[in-house]
Amino acid sequence: MQDPFKNQNDPDNQNQNQNPFSNLPLPPNYATVVNPDNGQVRAAKVGISWTTLWFGPIPAMLRGDWYNFALMIVLDLIYFMGISMLHIQVALPVPALVFGFLYNMMYFKHLFTLGYQPADEHSKQILTQSRYWKE
Repeated sequence: MQDPFKNQNDPDNQNQNQNPFSNLPLPPNYATVVNPDNGQVRAAKVGISWTTLWFGPIPAMLRGDWYNFALMIVLDLIYFMGISMLHIQVALPVPALVFGFLYNMMYFKHLFTLGYQPADEHSKQILTQSRYWKE
């Protein structure tokens, strides 16, 4: 399979054997993390979560991220109950905007608390630059 992104999967890259997703073409803004205890590997985008911005908590549910899914549902309910109690007719989607910008960071931070670590140097570098991972 050709790599349309021309990133870390180039044959000249020395870290190719360390990346569990080395045979998959991932965009350069994706990071992979691995749990050394059970060998599970996750790959996700670093940055703004456009899917969460448009679809709310559905991406968290599809990823199996039940912790953040429940958090989004509860905060959405609190926000919209407050809006309805104030009798505001047009409400801005404030929770969607906030979670759109923060969800990918929340997802990675939750994975780190579960014992996941960056799978390769590229992932470690991009997570460190985005302040998701602290060395």
